[in-house]
Amino acid sequence: MANSFVVAAAFLLAPALGAPAPAPQVNDPVVFGTDSQISASVQPSTTGYRQEYLEDGYSSATYHGPYTGTPTTIGAADGPTTLAASIPALPPNPTATYYNTEGVPLNPLPAPYTPAGGLGTNGTLPRYMVESDFDFESIALGLYQEWIELDLFHDGLARFTDAEFDAAGLGDEARSLIEFMANQETGHSTLLSNMLGERAPAQCIYDYPYTTVREWVDFMQRVTRFGESGTWGFINHLDSREVAQLLSQSIATESRQQLIFRQMSGLTPMNVWFENGWPQSWAWTMLAQYISYCPENTTRLAWQNFPTLRILNNANINRYSPNDTAQDGSETVGPRITDPSISNLTSGSCINLNVTGYGCGPAIAHNKSEPLSFPGKKVLFQWDAPGLPVGPNNSYVTSTTAGAPKFVGWSQQLNLTYSPLTVTGNNTGFTYQPRGYVYDNEGIINGTMAVMLTDLDLFVTPFNVSLLNPHIVALGLYQAG
Repeated sequence: MANSFVVAAAFLLAPALGAPAPAPQVNDPVVFGTDSQISASVQPSTTGYRQEYLEDGYSSATYHGPYTGTPTTIGAADGPTTLAASIPALPPNPTATYYNTEGVPLNPLPAPYTPAGGLGTNGTLPRYMVESDFDFESIALGLYQEWIELDLFHDGLARFTDAEFDAAGLGDEARSLIEFMANQETGHSTLLSNMLGERAPAQCIYDYPYTTVREWVDFMQRVTRFGESGTWGFINHLDSREVAQLLSQSIATESRQQLIFRQMSGLTPMNVWFENGWPQSWAWTMLAQYISYCPENTTRLAWQNFPTLRILNNANINRYSPNDTAQDGSETVGPRITDPSISNLTSGSCINLNVTGYGCGPAIAHNKSEPLSFPGKKVLFQWDAPGLPVGPNNSYVTSTTAGAPKFVGWSQQLNLTYSPLTVTGNNTGFTYQPRGYVYDNEGIINGTMAVMLTDLDLFVTPFNVSLLNPHIVALGLYQAG
């Protein structure tokens, strides 16, 4: 990264965060190939509480790895009975008829400067506790998320050496910022525990996929994506408006964390007009894969675990030509949904490349001369059958109620759009990345986003996207930009 600021295409490029620019790779490429290397089509070990150790002033758990025991409980939490196979789609609420053609208050003001309406505005003393099973299960999911982030953010600081951080372009100040974000999770987990009460889930033991600083930071930008989107999806459905208020003040911090981890990964910090909201089961599907052990009698969750959808040619964020990413899934560090891109490339790395439009070291922002994805890109899929053990103590089971997959759902910004799936073999297939716009010329598909195989191209909107769950065959994470 150059030491001066460069303005290009209305984005500000800057030096690496908190560190001098790393030395460039020995053989800097000076000629870059075409963007069409990929097929395309023009489109319209413990079950108790964790123990800690200190290394270089940072703390982490004594064990991170897979579960090796035998589960004593199987399946999601369940209630006394289940009333229906799915929630039916209904017409609009007949009382939702307010429309203001005057531009002034239409009803008497209950107090000076206080327009009529709103929830929780009648002076009742707030109660900052969950008010329903929906609230409890949603906030418990949020607490599982805060616990893993508390451990995850600390783990890399303790696992990697100063030299490894410096080689990744992250100096002392960047590490200090990550430590502060880890400490934020202490406050978040305390808040959510207090709103749940005595059955709040405890912290668990985790199994992480990364082996380098770059992979750790990339993994964190993916984890915070499903943490943030998984909260936006349910927050306005909570019965307790008081809980929603405090949760929104927590998740606003999470969105800043995701932006910062994108910057540290060499990605554009924000490339969408609207952040996307996901149902709880999408977030739980992604999160559960990284939980190894939980303490005995830890509160279980009621949310679904979908089968894994792998994007075999998910763009490697560490390549200066992302479309040269291998087509067989070998440039993702593992088979789990949000595993990061491999960083130890033998050629084609953008990490220490000081060329505007191609470098991807930590920075305030980067322009990409070759995008990570584009409309018409052929996207290759492989997906699991249901019925696999997953999650804490391997005690949850992946499931689906959908029929045969026919469509690919792309969930981003204010939209959920579809493209046709072509099945090529046993749980393999492809589609072409669709073109679509939110408003004006703002493309729908960008950033770190959810994709899924479905048996139906059901029309859903941000407030009722969970109606799609019964039609999801498998769920994945797409690195579009």
